[in-house]
Amino acid sequence: MAEKLPLVYVDGGLSQLPPGDSIDGVQLGTLTAGSGLVGGGDLNTGSKRLDVALAANASGVIFVGDAIGLDGVAKATADTALASGTAASSVSSSALASNVTAQGEAVEALASGNAALLAADNFVGSNLLEFTAASPVSIGSAVGLDDNELVQSVREVVDADVRNFGSAVVFESALITYTSATYDSANNRVVISYRDHGNSNYGTAIVGTVSDTSISFGTAVVFESGITGYTSATFDSTNERIAIAYRDASNSSYGTAIVGTVSGTSISFGTAVVFESAASGFISTTFDSTNDRVVIAYRDENNSNYGTAIIGTVSGTSISFGTAVVFESAGSVPTSSIFDSTNNRVVIAYTDVDNSSYGTAIVGTVSGTSISFGSPVVFESGASGYISATFDSTNNRVVIAYRDNDNSFYGTSIVGTVSGTSISFGTAVIFESATSNYISTVYDSTNDRVIIAYSDVGNSSYGTAIVGTVSGTSISFGTAVVFESANSAWISSTYDSINNRVVIAYQDAGNSQYGTAIVSAPSSTIAPTISSQNNFIGIAQSTVASGSNLNVLLPRDIDFNQTSLTPGSFYYLDPTTSGFTTSSGEPSAWISGYAWAPVAKAVSSSGLLLLNPL
Repeated sequence: MAEKLPLVYVDGGLSQLPPGDSIDGVQLGTLTAGSGLVGGGDLNTGSKRLDVALAANASGVIFVGDAIGLDGVAKATADTALASGTAASSVSSSALASNVTAQGEAVEALASGNAALLAADNFVGSNLLEFTAASPVSIGSAVGLDDNELVQSVREVVDADVRNFGSAVVFESALITYTSATYDSANNRVVISYRDHGNSNYGTAIVGTVSDTSISFGTAVVFESGITGYTSATFDSTNERIAIAYRDASNSSYGTAIVGTVSGTSISFGTAVVFESAASGFISTTFDSTNDRVVIAYRDENNSNYGTAIIGTVSGTSISFGTAVVFESAGSVPTSSIFDSTNNRVVIAYTDVDNSSYGTAIVGTVSGTSISFGSPVVFESGASGYISATFDSTNNRVVIAYRDNDNSFYGTSIVGTVSGTSISFGTAVIFESATSNYISTVYDSTNDRVIIAYSDVGNSSYGTAIVGTVSGTSISFGTAVVFESANSAWISSTYDSINNRVVIAYQDAGNSQYGTAIVSAPSSTIAPTISSQNNFIGIAQSTVASGSNLNVLLPRDIDFNQTSLTPGSFYYLDPTTSGFTTSSGEPSAWISGYAWAPVAKAVSSSGLLLLNPL
């Protein structure tokens, strides 16, 4: 490296200090070699030179003449690094291109996802789907789809104008007559009294238990060990006793009554009490629930066959009576008595024999142990028979069914309205255009319908029933239904208000005239349906009105809108409540292409895990 000396002015110009010269009054310092340099020393006396120091065989750089260059190894390494960088740049470019492609695909995927969401616009999350309700739906209800793709509660739809019948059940394997049925609402039992021709014509009673459209019976019990006739039973709801009035042919045909107590599937009786010490016939009974009295109407055969009534008071297992009162001073056949609970009046319908056997009715008022009457009113100006009355407590009307002897013996009905101590009537309506015998009328208070059972002589005397609907002072009828395809007689009906069933007891002439009973229920279907098949898809998550949107929880999820569940139990649909039950019985009206099975399992007292649709 060239030696350089300090700069000085020589003859006015800037120049290096000439060799060997010095500067007066100036002491030169020391030149010090720094990093990477060699040489240096005292500028006054020593070397004035600095050189670059390089390590022997320095990696990467060499002197090429007066210049610094790269050695071969460094050059090769540099070339390799350069190539690698170029390759990396190429890969980076490819990656960039790939990323651009991926970004495009992502955009397409996003667009596809948005389209899917639009297509499933009713999807609201989890296992919920949103539907429109076809009718009001309550939260926690089981729901299904209808043919319009709307949801409805899975429910039983009752058609009160059509009756279904179960299978007939024999309650007495012997000929029976004088059948009378009543319902014990305290014990939820039906009691049938009758004359048992297979047991010396003794007065007998039996207790029946209704289950859906079937009835089972306990053991028959004799209440009178003598020949009985004109048996009529009623239920004293105050004392929870059965009162049976009858003609005791073994005791001069006196009018007699006895009190029965139902226990389980049996009935026991107190001591019989005579209410009329004379031959008594065509007996009918009813219970005045306002005055807690039993009312017995009858024909007093020792008093010119006058229509007569007497009041009975039940105490324990006995009954006592007031004084008999004549309500018709003429030959009478008082075949039916009912209590109008709205007006607190007793209505007796009968045939007034001394007035051309016209159909007649009279209103009685109970006071203590006596009864007083208004004036008789003719409801049919023609000979009438097989009269049977009932009280429609919804419309506050008396309905009387009868055989109109002066009109081809057709089955006919008429509606009466009680006012004070009188009764007025609308226009008579034919319910059967054929001879109708053994007519029995009962009121279905659950469905607000009158059911008339009778023997249809125009159809081989088959046991037949028809449903009537009261409107104002008139009544209209549906289509008659045969309940026994054989000659049926001595028909008597009662209404089981707890099970919402009508029980008809009768003599089945097609089966050795055995005592037989059958249960009738309103026709029912289950909604909703698709192509006439029932279905279940899930549980409603809110209470909505018809036409509103409804979220439905689908299977494979848990609904927490239930109460009083039994954890671990399997649950089935219950169309009667639009809910669920542990009872596995398939409803008779259920129509489906799938086997009946549990649809859920309780995971807690309020949590129901939905398993499968139906």
